[in-house]
Amino acid sequence: MSKGILLSGGMDSIALAYWQRPDIAITIDYGQAAAETEIRNSAMVAKELGIAHHIIQIDCSSLGSGDLINDSAIDASPSTEWWPYRNQLLISLACMKGISLGLTELMVGSVKSDSFHKDGTAGFFERISSLMEYQEGNIKITSPCIHLSTVELIKSSGIPRSLLLWAHSCHKSNIPCCNCRGCNKYRQTLTELYRSDEESPTQAD
Repeated sequence: MSKGILLSGGMDSIALAYWQRPDIAITIDYGQAAAETEIRNSAMVAKELGIAHHIIQIDCSSLGSGDLINDSAIDASPSTEWWPYRNQLLISLACMKGISLGLTELMVGSVKSDSFHKDGTAGFFERISSLMEYQEGNIKITSPCIHLSTVELIKSSGIPRSLLLWAHSCHKSNIPCCNCRGCNKYRQTLTELYRSDEESPTQAD
């Protein structure tokens, strides 16, 4: 039995990986603008934690929308970074790889604020877990931090600042753009975590 994590290289997935210590980490380049840095930083974190790291590369950028492909959002988008059915896509791809690795559970690092999108809600994860468990492979999908804020997750995980600062949260670029929703979340989270520090840490390039 193997537990895996969908490791994007962002703050939430890195903190969850440190907290739960899965056997397998899967990072996916699906055509997003920041894929190169997400893969690099995820690989570093997985190596540091002694987690087997697998990379999937499949270009779905023609199906994307908004900031993640540096394009305009489609009319149905509730926010600039929305990509249609993204979590459903990533979970499916990860399980397609995971079934050959003996994966029995795939963790996704969605947090409370992700419920802004339907595919970031507890209801979504319950439904997609039922679907994946119904199919051959019987892989369970879990979201252990769905009821936590990012700050609460980081504190609960005990992740050291030195490792957390490897997180790459930018939606638009391999180098932080400092003006997208991902970069804003990164900055706000660090400010709340380390507000008493003389100098707030900055995101690793």
